[in-house]
Amino acid sequence: MTPDSKTPPETSALSITVDGDGVATIVFDVPGEPVNTLKATFADEFTQLVERLEADDSIRAAVFTSGKKDGFVAGADVSMLQKVKNAADAQHVSITGQRAMNRIAELKKPIVAAIHGACLGGGLELALACHARVASDGRKTKLGLPEVQLGLLPGAGGTQRLPQLIGLQASLDLMLTGKQVDARKAARLGLVDEVVPEPLLTQVAHKLALELASSPASDPSNMDKLAAAVRQLGSTDELQERLLADTQVGRKIVFDQARKQTLGKTHGNYPAPLKILDVVRTGLADGFERGLDAEARAFGELVVSPEAASLMSIFFATTALKKDKGTDAEDAEARPVGKVGVIGAGLMGAGIAYVDAAIAKIETRLKDRDDDGVRRGLGYVRGILDGRVKRKRMTDRQRLETMARVSPTTDWSGFRDAPVVVEAVFEDLELKQNILREVEKNCADDVIFASNTSSIPISKIAEASAHPETVVGMHYFSPVHKMPLLEVIETDTTAPWVTATCVELGKRQGKTVIVVKDGTGFYTSRILGPYMAEASFILGEGVAVEAIDRALVEFGWPVGPIALLDEVGIDVAHKVSKIAKDAFGDRLGSWQGLEALIADDRLGRKNKRGFYTYGKGKKEVDKSVYDVIGVKPKTKMDPQEIALRCTLQMVNEAAYCYGEGILRSARDGDIGAIFGLGFPPFLGGPFRYADRLGLDHVVRTLEDYAREHGARFTPAPVLVQMAEAGQTFHGDNPARPGVVESAA
Repeated sequence: MTPDSKTPPETSALSITVDGDGVATIVFDVPGEPVNTLKATFADEFTQLVERLEADDSIRAAVFTSGKKDGFVAGADVSMLQKVKNAADAQHVSITGQRAMNRIAELKKPIVAAIHGACLGGGLELALACHARVASDGRKTKLGLPEVQLGLLPGAGGTQRLPQLIGLQASLDLMLTGKQVDARKAARLGLVDEVVPEPLLTQVAHKLALELASSPASDPSNMDKLAAAVRQLGSTDELQERLLADTQVGRKIVFDQARKQTLGKTHGNYPAPLKILDVVRTGLADGFERGLDAEARAFGELVVSPEAASLMSIFFATTALKKDKGTDAEDAEARPVGKVGVIGAGLMGAGIAYVDAAIAKIETRLKDRDDDGVRRGLGYVRGILDGRVKRKRMTDRQRLETMARVSPTTDWSGFRDAPVVVEAVFEDLELKQNILREVEKNCADDVIFASNTSSIPISKIAEASAHPETVVGMHYFSPVHKMPLLEVIETDTTAPWVTATCVELGKRQGKTVIVVKDGTGFYTSRILGPYMAEASFILGEGVAVEAIDRALVEFGWPVGPIALLDEVGIDVAHKVSKIAKDAFGDRLGSWQGLEALIADDRLGRKNKRGFYTYGKGKKEVDKSVYDVIGVKPKTKMDPQEIALRCTLQMVNEAAYCYGEGILRSARDGDIGAIFGLGFPPFLGGPFRYADRLGLDHVVRTLEDYAREHGARFTPAPVLVQMAEAGQTFHGDNPARPGVVESAA
């Protein structure tokens, strides 16, 4: 194709060429950006583009494609929403986007979207406004409307166009979950018209555009119907969908069920899913234009909601962490890692081997004491891969290639050329120190020794090292292949290049990585302790197990603290509580009833004896546990009181960590609590939650609890200091981490 002589000068993001068939190829390529995102300033460019297509009689049809190698349009530029000051401004952003998409949809000439790579959010709304869609079959091609994950809803017509295209139930599934689908799933849903190999993408889209232009249809609605006709023919679900979407009774059934399921998952803590249901329902009942009006209003309200602010802060934080090397040392550079040694083939070690081999695609040497140990470790890795193959996330060949990267051993062969060795054995200081000595004897002098401990200070482990500058912590979370966080722990002697190397390795493993200073429990384990301990105090006051767990789940936690204690292991919690008590005294070490439970051989899920029963039937509280701990569950307590006491204990301990300089930033503390421990995302993490409540209020509440329940609620010194100074953890005037010494 050659540029048409009549084509006006290129805009900053859009360019047009017209071929001899009269098909215009529109290339969207945001200058200087790795991916295409829709910015507020682009609305005028899209309007000018449509006017150009309408006015030029030589143009019969158009293909819209991306100038980026592996991406279509990744969505709207979320950062522009940070500048919004009120709901009216946010509503205007939505209306502007809707008008731009309407201009495309109403064009009398067909436009076909040629999709390769990410087609998400506003990018999918753009594709929906086109009259047909062709997608590549590449693995990077993903389609979805993930706005709900930011506390928002699609604001450029997506809530109205998606149900028209793929039906009510399928569209709600996509919008309420934010899930992304590949091209073939998109084709089955009716979201795209054809799926082709990437080299043929533009060619097939060109052909489809000409077919639409040559059809008897003369207006956009007819073109949409023509493009969808093949999808609709023979659909066994079409009649059911029509009955559900096109009748008042049918819609009520769908929306009532969807609302029930949504509230069951969100407990009403997330307003965006409910707004999506309302807006889609309005469009189906009152028409497209009324639906757009409802969409814009709801978008405006959500953008300025505290839930969206929290969820968007998580997005910005994870984006920033992708660029963070984990150290402020300017000359610190990550060294290349082509091989990793893993010691300990249990669930943690095997999980680490999996993310090394499958995600980072690094050669991995997996060591255990005997053949049975490494055999179980390899079986664990293979089991995860088998599941991916079964779900069609991986091919048989890819499974074989991944398994080939993991080699087992019971000796030290194959470790000499591994620049990083990760130790994942039992929580025993002497054992870890012995392994460290063996690693330094059998590996290179500058090998990085990374301990996957959850509580033992790295500096104590490093006492056994001849090269303490190469000793670091890499704290993974179970199950490793599912949990997104990696906590890297550096001591006062850890070399900056070691930190940078481990951070980069974690990113390659697909992890969100935070770096914290060494200390008992580091950050995540330390702040989890008082949260769970407070639940044990409440239990000791006579509140039923299920009431405690239910209160925290309804508050927004993924699982209640008593159920979590069973999952972690009561014996493990007992060991950690003793370590915490040695370091911090009763403020962190007084967990009620653990010794009695262990004496009764109650270890939790691992031996199917804990607070809950773990038979084949429904999981239920084991009522006999109350006799063991000497409690009569007769006390009624407000669920909000239960949730607040436990959650504020975590917030307070996070503040202690902040004041002591364990954390590099409040951002890292929020991400660590959310991604590692399940702190309710809609609250934004312990520090954003404290800011939202107001530090004055947090301090007063803790002081009230301290008078009623004891010194364990004494506010962290940094909280008192910041409250008096009118500071916040996030914002223009925060206190620096490390400004207050520990008062433990």
